[in-house]
Amino acid sequence: MHAMVLERPREALKLLERPDPQPGPGEVRVHVAACGVCRTDLHVVDGELPHPKLPIVPGHEIVGRVDAIGDGVQSLAVGMRVGIPWLGRTCGVCRYCREGRENLCDHPLFTGYTRDGGFATHVVADAHFVFRLPDDGDDVATAPLLCAGLIGWRSLRIAGDGKKIGFYGYGAAAHIIAQVARWQGRDIFAFTRSGDVAAQAFARDLGATWAGSSDDVPPEQLDCAIIFAPVGALVPAALRAVRKGGRVVCAGIHMSDIPSFPYSILWEERQLMSVANLTRNDGDEFFAVVPKAGIVTRTIAYPLIRANDALSDLRSGRLQGAAVLVP
Repeated sequence: MHAMVLERPREALKLLERPDPQPGPGEVRVHVAACGVCRTDLHVVDGELPHPKLPIVPGHEIVGRVDAIGDGVQSLAVGMRVGIPWLGRTCGVCRYCREGRENLCDHPLFTGYTRDGGFATHVVADAHFVFRLPDDGDDVATAPLLCAGLIGWRSLRIAGDGKKIGFYGYGAAAHIIAQVARWQGRDIFAFTRSGDVAAQAFARDLGATWAGSSDDVPPEQLDCAIIFAPVGALVPAALRAVRKGGRVVCAGIHMSDIPSFPYSILWEERQLMSVANLTRNDGDEFFAVVPKAGIVTRTIAYPLIRANDALSDLRSGRLQGAAVLVP
């Protein structure tokens, strides 16, 4: 197999040839057809997430087909089209797992962070944490759904049912979940980097009621807001934008420090919440919604060997939509 490998944080990935991995008991090996490039991958590569397993193959928006099965696997078969997400395994015994909150497991494994991921031609995954996918889907278009879509869906659910919803940061996740929100009949207010008229036009193309810079005041008070950009300074801005009783959800795994802000913008029962990881139930719910909402992802495909270019384009904000690696 070939893989793009991170040997040390803040260094470029290296294309290496390795022996094909063999699935252990309860695992499957997947021949990767496409793997999305997520901002979390960037946090791993840039050393912003602590204690990765090194060397590590990043990537956790994986679409492919099962080509080998370990002992005891009965739910999957060779040739099945599957998706592999960020949550790679949970302990099943801690209080959070027992309470049905496996996204908060005390002893998890994460794809592309603490176990090898999909920036490769092959990857091994725990069969219980693999999603069955329709056999006839487009692999590149599907890949961003495995994290940008799933985390966006969890964030949308936690944000509540408010009709006027703000999205801070209009990248891979927002452009997917905006389509769900429009299908649900919500009004979307898109906040982008200052002066990024292309991203604002992109948001309007996807049905945004209003689009402006992240430091702009929206024309109406919002019922809720989701912050996809890893910028702590957006928290006070979002709190100021939501109405009394409104909710602000931080959707990222990493964010720069949140500056101090006056209690008055949190008062009146505004809520500030975070989203951590995902559950398998989130996946089941979201993939049932995808065809109903008619989600169409906008993607830019890169060959596997150009993984560093894809990460650089994501880091600099040059992408509209989602980057996807194609081995």
